[in-house]
Amino acid sequence: MKSIALFFTLFLILSCNQPERNCTDFKTGNFKFNYLVDGKEHVGHITRTDDLQIETYGTRVDSSEVRWVNDCEVIFRTINPKSMAERKDIHIKIITTTADSYTFEYSYVGEVAKQKGEAFKVD
Repeated sequence: MKSIALFFTLFLILSCNQPERNCTDFKTGNFKFNYLVDGKEHVGHITRTDDLQIETYGTRVDSSEVRWVNDCEVIFRTINPKSMAERKDIHIKIITTTADSYTFEYSYVGEVAKQKGEAFKVD
């Protein structure tokens, strides 16, 4: 009986391990990320300052205002939206970090469905 209690105690302690999140390392800088278009993988680039993010997808460039909710969550608002979809703010939450990358989940503000991605710091 004691061994079962010890096993469950150890299980609970080990399962509560939080992933590393040094989000402040990724608030500003230059990043790259992979994305799919028609099943083909492409590389996008991001330049982020304290209040502006510029994303480059092939020949397309998007600029967004940056508003950090906390150290690991940010809201992006497109500066010059060209469609109704671009008028929706995007919420990004950094889930884990490494020395040179971060994994994040994102969705339009207010929507439940989330997608995941990974960005790599290039400077």
